[in-house]
Amino acid sequence: MRSRTAVAALVLAALTAAVTPAHAGTYGPLPPSNPYTAATGTATMHGDTANSDTTPYAGTGTAPVTAARTALQSACPTVTAGGDGLIVALCTRIFGRNPVAVLLDPATGGRLATLDLPQGSLFGGVYAYLDQDDRLVTVDPDGNLLRVGHHRGADGTWKLSVDASLPLGEAARGGVVGLSPDWRGNVWFATPAGTVGVLTPAGDVHTLALPAGETVANSLSTVPGQAAVTTSHALYALDAGPDGVPHILWRRAYDRGTARKPGQLSWGTGSTPVYFGPGDGTDYLAITDNADDEENLVVRRRDGSEVCTLPVVDGTEDAVIATGRSVFVTSTYGYPYPALPDDAGPSRPASASFAGGLARVDVDADGQGCHLVWRSAAKSAALPRLSVADGRIYTVTVTGPTASALGTNTFAAYHYAVLDSDTGRTLTTRFLGLGLLYNPLEMTGTTTSDGTFWQGTTTGVVAVRRAS
Repeated sequence: MRSRTAVAALVLAALTAAVTPAHAGTYGPLPPSNPYTAATGTATMHGDTANSDTTPYAGTGTAPVTAARTALQSACPTVTAGGDGLIVALCTRIFGRNPVAVLLDPATGGRLATLDLPQGSLFGGVYAYLDQDDRLVTVDPDGNLLRVGHHRGADGTWKLSVDASLPLGEAARGGVVGLSPDWRGNVWFATPAGTVGVLTPAGDVHTLALPAGETVANSLSTVPGQAAVTTSHALYALDAGPDGVPHILWRRAYDRGTARKPGQLSWGTGSTPVYFGPGDGTDYLAITDNADDEENLVVRRRDGSEVCTLPVVDGTEDAVIATGRSVFVTSTYGYPYPALPDDAGPSRPASASFAGGLARVDVDADGQGCHLVWRSAAKSAALPRLSVADGRIYTVTVTGPTASALGTNTFAAYHYAVLDSDTGRTLTTRFLGLGLLYNPLEMTGTTTSDGTFWQGTTTGVVAVRRAS
């Protein structure tokens, strides 16, 4: 999903009390656990390789919370946690604009170690995931796949180091947009120029060029037996043979509209494809299109056949949240990004106010269509996270003026917010802070096993946890 990655880079380029799980069984199942990542829910920017933006952990619920900000002088779109409980973030420094891996103490949010990585292109070294050994996996600007481990010395101090480096070839030079392992141990990657690649466990690299004129601006997703990626024109399902050579299973064009909309970073879908479903968690595949009026939620079956195309939001640069039969869509129409990619093109209209809003859509019980369940006026400044354990949606909302770049206006106020996923009603909010320091800029938060919500911002990470 481009928004969290691109926004972080663009920012820098321009400068339960425990809750009773009343909803347990309503949502899910979770996507299949990938054997080549850390635990489902905290292994990737979107929690898992299906990019569901769900978590298996109960959050803070409506209990009183405390919030603490860790200043990192970096924008942090990817916040993950491994089996050892340590927080591993991939950020981009404000000064120098290079990626930096950061290890944080889960109890305090304090910085334990950092490792600067080479400066690359807009997308180079931003998307990442934690592998089964809790190593951060990313790609450097020279096209090398890096596995960054964290190690504790005899004196008790922590260190981050590149434990392994494997070349992905010329196609990956300058960085990649998407990065995800499959169930055979292959690592899939996608480049902005429209190339999809596969790195096999043996170290071989095979690439597939998508049709000329189609670019990739969002991440890719993997589930057993299938991978998916969106281009500026179409949604693709792919697979790789026993030799690791990727091939197209099907291609489905979507309505890309006549121009980019305000609050978007490219002309086309703003959504990473998301797998979900009531069977094994991979029955369906969802994206949003870029239709000129209201954008549609597009849901397809794994074989590419259509379930529904339903108007739902005025525009979005966010991936959807999806689980069971439910899909949650966040509007970013008019969101004030500080800068745009060189090839973004003009928006239509030229500008718009950020109104926000979320919507829930359910696939019909017979799987033959979809219907709107609710709309909410909440102005989410981040891509929310849904807990399948407690049925709450966790996010950061904004009030006050947001028209200035980065929301640096003194009166742009950011709040930790908890919503009821059954009704869309905001259950509770907690003021976090004003202006740039607390602006999440449509990046997504991560909920860890203790219920703490870790939200990347333009200048660091905010941890929201239940008050003791």
